[in-house]
Amino acid sequence: MANTSAPSNPTQLKRTLKARHLMMISLGGSIGTGIFLASGGAIHNAGPGGALLAYSAVGIMVYFLMTSLAEMAAFMPVAGSFKEYANRFVDPAFGFAIGWNYWYNWAITIAAELAAVVLIMKFWFPDSPSFIWSAIALVIMFGFNYMSVKGFGEAEFWFALIKVITVILFIVTGFLMILGIMGGEAVGFTNFTMEDAPFNGGFFAILGVFMAAGFSFQGTELLGVAAGESEEPEKNIPKAISTVFWRILLFYILAIFVIGMILPYTDERLLSDAVTVSPFTLVFERAGFAFAASVMNAIILTSVLSAGNSGMYASTRMLWDLARDGKAPKFLGKLDRRGVPVNALIATALVGSLAFLTTFFGDGAVYIWLLNASGMAGFVTWVGIAISHYRFRRAYIAQGRDLNQLPYRASWFPIGPLLALILCIFIILGQNFQAFTGEGIDWNGVLVSYIGLPLFLIVWLVYKVKHKTKLIPLKECDFKQS
Repeated sequence: MANTSAPSNPTQLKRTLKARHLMMISLGGSIGTGIFLASGGAIHNAGPGGALLAYSAVGIMVYFLMTSLAEMAAFMPVAGSFKEYANRFVDPAFGFAIGWNYWYNWAITIAAELAAVVLIMKFWFPDSPSFIWSAIALVIMFGFNYMSVKGFGEAEFWFALIKVITVILFIVTGFLMILGIMGGEAVGFTNFTMEDAPFNGGFFAILGVFMAAGFSFQGTELLGVAAGESEEPEKNIPKAISTVFWRILLFYILAIFVIGMILPYTDERLLSDAVTVSPFTLVFERAGFAFAASVMNAIILTSVLSAGNSGMYASTRMLWDLARDGKAPKFLGKLDRRGVPVNALIATALVGSLAFLTTFFGDGAVYIWLLNASGMAGFVTWVGIAISHYRFRRAYIAQGRDLNQLPYRASWFPIGPLLALILCIFIILGQNFQAFTGEGIDWNGVLVSYIGLPLFLIVWLVYKVKHKTKLIPLKECDFKQS
């Protein structure tokens, strides 16, 4: 077992993450396969206008969620983040369930990224054994997280920077092609007005993209977890959240606009998840860049490693905080002398590895169930953020505190968190609306898509009944910043 003694204060994480690390951690968590691969399917199904509308609507929701998180994280920067806020301002049982829900969300995401690495490497080495690539990826992710938190932040900074540069180059190249400066004649708005464009498939097609867009933006909340190890969180957290949101929104909106302008939404290749026909690859190839598929495959590889790296960080910190709070085995709450929760890191890596191994059994049904439960867990976390912030602000006022003393104040309260809450619940309930629109209800589809919801409710209610917890009165909410 790791040596957990330290010369001073070994029970606290070290605040060594800088503002640039925070910004790139959040960017790295949300710019990934959602923009590089899934954006093509969104445009094909709903048309370029439908995809833009859906992503913009989800972007507004995420803006309110992130400003809510910024207000709480700037005032109370802790590694437990959403778990701690739910614990103090809603109900200890709700905090318990949110904490385990978030840990599970990212632990299973590690498994998903290990599976994705195998598919990416098969592009170059089609006959190689799968386990070699997943093992190498796991060692890389574990290694970055085993280093000091500053080492993790530095690795994530460069991973995310590669993605940001790629998206910027793509947008610039795309606009040059639209104007006819690159890739032949100017395309103009032809693809935005062809056939049923800009909207295709009607309301349900846009609704489907709306659901998928929510997954693309997941990861922006990583800043809340990183707050516990950041320098000057009262300044850096609000700054990072506000700038990151606008950058992510612009990246997604401009990238989808470029794809919709250059590629007709009727192109069947947009439906494929293969890197060779990624919308980014197709646009770069049309612009005349040789080896576009290989370059995009390498970039998507860094994107996957970045997501797994961030996932391992977030889930490890949440598990450590749960243990420190007596809501997970005590040995998981120990730090080594560098301030790294090694025991929680090992446990998280093992769970992610075991989940990944289920892809090799049968038809992978167990893995699909795990992955669907994980996807639902991300939205449940967002619901927790919205509820916690609404209660946080009301309790702050009820206790006679001065709003001007908050390091950062979210605008549009209470409309912001309430609108985000309603949209999150709408996304959760509409995860697989197709299962209800056929001749009969697809019960298997319902179970696979919604399994995460009853799991969360069971964990919440069992803890609530066992410990007899109640909704905390506003005047009794704990604002201590320890």
